[in-house]
This record gives sequence, C-alpha cells and structure tokens, in this order.
Amino acid sequence: MTELEERVIDCPYCGESIEVLIDSEDSGQQYIEDCQVCCRPITFFIQQENDGNLYISVHHENDAF
Repeated sequence: MTELEERVIDCPYCGESIEVLIDSEDSGQQYIEDCQVCCRPITFFIQQENDGNLYISVHHENDAF
C-alpha cells in the first residue's frame, strides 16, 4: 500500500492555496487535476529527489516545461 502525502500548492490560475494528496508512486509522472476553487486544469509533475523527498511542480495546462 502506498502512502499519500498532503501538500499545499498555489493554483497557477487563481493563486489560491489548495490542499492536494500526492501519491509517492506517481514519481516521474505528469497528470492533470482540477483546481478545487476555480475548476481549471492544473498540470502536476512529481519527482522524487535524491534525499527521498517529493518535488511537486504545478503549471498552467498549456505551459511547456
């Protein structure tokens, strides 16, 4: 069973801080989740750093990264 980690991110559209659950098994993955406030699609990119911590990057749906 995987462990979910609660994180707070800022929506790249409306700027509101929202709580999201991140699955550590999503490391290296990109996915889209709608903002809980403005309902716009946020692109999440999850990476596991060398020290084992998760790095979460959020972007507008059409941003290139």
